[in-house]
Amino acid sequence: MANGSRQAVWEFFGTELKRRREEAGLTQTELGAKVFVSGGYIGQFEQAIRKPQLDVAQRIDQVLQTDGIFERLCRKLIDDPRYADYFAGVVDLEQLATTICEFEPTVVPGLLQTPGYARALILATHPFAADEFIAERVTARVERSAILKDAARPRYWAIVHEGALRTAVGGATVAAEALDHLAELSRQRRVLLQVFPFEAGAPANNGSLRLMEFNDAPPVAYTETSFSGTLVDDPAVVKRAQGAYDLLRGAALSPEMSLDLIESAAEDHRRCASST
Repeated sequence: MANGSRQAVWEFFGTELKRRREEAGLTQTELGAKVFVSGGYIGQFEQAIRKPQLDVAQRIDQVLQTDGIFERLCRKLIDDPRYADYFAGVVDLEQLATTICEFEPTVVPGLLQTPGYARALILATHPFAADEFIAERVTARVERSAILKDAARPRYWAIVHEGALRTAVGGATVAAEALDHLAELSRQRRVLLQVFPFEAGAPANNGSLRLMEFNDAPPVAYTETSFSGTLVDDPAVVKRAQGAYDLLRGAALSPEMSLDLIESAAEDHRRCASST
């Protein structure tokens, strides 16, 4: 993970720790005594000056009864080979988010991918990888989508460029199945899905963009290119990203028209598959 992205997630760790501690009615000194560190250390954790060891994070979860949140954040930040270094911390943040807004200009968003589609993308970037490596990455990506099935799932709003729908990732059959999955999620109202059409011209944001909001922590923005990602919590920059997303939303097709286009693109892929 890039240093800026890692630091931003540790800062979220500290903000969440402070909120949970205060909800439990504990001072920094009182919590420190319960998890066998000084109150000064707790203050440094909350300010993201010092990073807690895994066993301390586990004890904090036990004392604050936080269902393993701090342990999971700590583990992801320490190491998770299933994700790119710059993305590992984002995975835990999306599990805490109340709202996720995403724009993808070239592919179906990761949370909405089918196993076949995910496998094709991972193979494209790791053509010499072992089958076990590919399978592990696919499983990790598909497991992330579980947050959209939970009753307390975040509100998820995705804008996908039409170019992503027209690209036969994994071949025509795999692409058609991926778009069928998108259409079904839209019909079930599990996600709010819009398509940014070709005729809309240049999008307000050229790369991948994700905005995440939380109950009692500031919103963050995440941008990604082919080889790096950046997690941003600077309020001014996040506000600019939100403005860009509003412009994307305004230029995209309505959810109803988007669903029609997704279904049409899926049918086009099926026709290509049947003609080969």
